[in-house]
Amino acid sequence: MTKSQTLACLAEKTGLTKVQCGEFIDELAGLAYTEAKNGFTIPGLGKLVLVNRKARMGRNPATGESIHIPAKTVVKFRIAKVCKESVLSA
Repeated sequence: MTKSQTLACLAEKTGLTKVQCGEFIDELAGLAYTEAKNGFTIPGLGKLVLVNRKARMGRNPATGESIHIPAKTVVKFRIAKVCKESVLSA
């Protein structure tokens, strides 16, 4: 589903305009970006969390050479149990 299709569906279901739905989606995304470090939950869908990855040894697939991959922090999205059950049972 594209963003415009999503906005059209939300506008139809809620009675808001497509512009208002777009502004809501943009604000929700902005809020998620700023609050991800604290864990941002969208009820019924999932949670954005920061995860610390350890340093490790990897391999360059082109040359086979071993390389050191430094430790870093990444953003993960953990799917809610309700969402998994709803999608997988269909």
